[in-house]
Amino acid sequence: MAGHSKWANIQHRKGRQDAKRSKLFSRLSKEITVAAKMGAPDPAFNPRLRLAIANAKGQSMPKDNIERAIKKGSSGEGDDYEEIRYEGFGPEGVGIIIEALTDNRNRTASEVRSTFTKNGGNLGETGSVSFGFDRVGLIEYKAEIGSEDDVLEAAIEAGAEDVVSNDETHTIYTAADDFAEVQKALEERYGEPDTARLSWRPQNMIEVSSEKAETVVKLVDALDDLDDVQMVYANFELSEEDAQRLAG
Repeated sequence: MAGHSKWANIQHRKGRQDAKRSKLFSRLSKEITVAAKMGAPDPAFNPRLRLAIANAKGQSMPKDNIERAIKKGSSGEGDDYEEIRYEGFGPEGVGIIIEALTDNRNRTASEVRSTFTKNGGNLGETGSVSFGFDRVGLIEYKAEIGSEDDVLEAAIEAGAEDVVSNDETHTIYTAADDFAEVQKALEERYGEPDTARLSWRPQNMIEVSSEKAETVVKLVDALDDLDDVQMVYANFELSEEDAQRLAG
């Protein structure tokens, strides 16, 4: 779930998918529980819960897991999680945004700060990084739903701002305020997406030097592996040579 652009493909090739899937299900369950606790347990009357369930289904999360997470939240059993955003810097000025759901703010802040320090980065103030990112809606489908041109046309008609396609996925970006409307229009045409959420999109990418590529990757991975972290966004990309080297 971390990184951007080429890095998403690198992670896929690194063979970390089994471990990542377990962590992903844990994150999805936490979001469903929080959404169910904050609003109605019926997704028809709870947009956040509806979105959380759609994301879980998009990642093939078992129905029983989803139902347990809803029950936990609606019965009041879930912990009192707090949403917190952290911002910091990696080597060569790479900007990193971390979104967390935590029941212990001090523990999470300490873990995030320590992870930055151990991996050549530093934790910054709120706003020190996010000004270089745009808050957008992100909707992702598998590439097989249609050609790049067809998906682009459908997305623009629905009100999207941009589409990035590759051999595996179509990623549709929307203005944050248009997210729900665009998602609904695309679902009517293509069905439920694999991913649909508000996201942080870098305005500019930083190509990291070969000397620092591995350090940056380790930092983002380490942040992404923290239990309280839900999402990590970073504005870096790697050269094709470094991508292949680190993927091997």
